[in-house]
Amino acid sequence: MQAAETTVNPAEVAKFEAMAAEWWDPNGKFKPLHMLNPCRLDYITRQIAAEFDRDLSAETPFKGLRLLDIGCGGGLLSEPMARLGAEVVGADAAPRNIPVARIHAEQSGLEIDYRHTTAEDLAAAGEQFDIVLNMEVVEHVSDPLTYLAACRQLLKPGGLHLCSTINRNPKSFAMAIVGAEYVMRWLPKGTHEWSKFITPDELCQLLEQAGLKPVDRTGFVFNPLTWGWSLSSRDLSVNYVTASVKPA
Repeated sequence: MQAAETTVNPAEVAKFEAMAAEWWDPNGKFKPLHMLNPCRLDYITRQIAAEFDRDLSAETPFKGLRLLDIGCGGGLLSEPMARLGAEVVGADAAPRNIPVARIHAEQSGLEIDYRHTTAEDLAAAGEQFDIVLNMEVVEHVSDPLTYLAACRQLLKPGGLHLCSTINRNPKSFAMAIVGAEYVMRWLPKGTHEWSKFITPDELCQLLEQAGLKPVDRTGFVFNPLTWGWSLSSRDLSVNYVTASVKPA
């Protein structure tokens, strides 16, 4: 099958491929994601449970659901989704991330289908999922609308799409770039480009243009006093996440 046209930005892929070996080091270059992960998982699991009427107190509440984690990296989200019973495909455009993710999953006793591929190629192959996780990826692609349209194509009717990114305003420049890359040095300089950040209104408009129906948007808020993250329905000023569904 001929490969689909891709929205992968090679320069963006190279940034994350250079850091591949550090995915599971909580004090390494991906420390911000390790800190954010519990908050992300709280939102993700609640949205999936609500959409598919699942009981999170069950041992494997997501059993029978097929889930795609686009831009899976080392598997920080794929692994907990597999533990909750989902059939997980982890996809990443950076080839060096996949062996890291596979080895860690094997060491953890988890069966996860990791692939070096793109959303567009998966869509062209006719893959279908109940859930698509699209976390901290859309700001790194060359064409967000085409990319989101591929995400919509990957969903079954009634499927759930979860997409997080970073708002574009002076506060996000100060915190996500100056603070994270230059002051705290949590990320290598140049990891993010402020001009590629997307406001919540812009993202919801893109989701609608791609054929998805936005149903929620929530902020991830960092508290420097408690040194932790929390969810906020009102503060979407820096990091935020959206939930949308593919009309049945």
